[in-house]
Amino acid sequence: MKKIVLSLAIMTSSVILFAQNKVADVAKFASETIDLGKIKQGNPTKGTFTVTNISNAPLIIEQANPTCGCTISDYTKEPIAANKNGVINATYNAANAGSFTKHLTVKFAGIDEVKSITLTGEVLSADDYAKWEAENATKVKPVVDQKPAVAATPVVKKTKIKKGKVKTQTK
Repeated sequence: MKKIVLSLAIMTSSVILFAQNKVADVAKFASETIDLGKIKQGNPTKGTFTVTNISNAPLIIEQANPTCGCTISDYTKEPIAANKNGVINATYNAANAGSFTKHLTVKFAGIDEVKSITLTGEVLSADDYAKWEAENATKVKPVVDQKPAVAATPVVKKTKIKKGKVKTQTK
């Protein structure tokens, strides 16, 4: 009798262990690493991680915690429906100059596994940022808009990279 009970207990525990979901079974990140690029010191910069629910059940983000006090996070609080997206916003305070790699741990309801996502970039002092911006502004080439123009002259757009974001100006 003891052998039967012991065998049943072992089989039950092994079924439970193998039935646990993993993050990869319920969620897919558009990118697990976001590079904020070069940012100006003292200018907090936000990166947005998009997570898609790839399961059939609603997905709940329980926690999205940065591993240090220099990053603040916010995330979708309501359940994410099947095949829909939620977001995790991570804002880096950019207080110190230099390269950075910051991790956030994400915990989903009903999943024991914790997922790590990463925010990277380089903080430049105000002077270094101004130099970098000036150097890169001269490297940007004008782009001619392909839409039919109403006027006889084509619309020219100038693209600049600023604070890790692409900015287009129309002339």
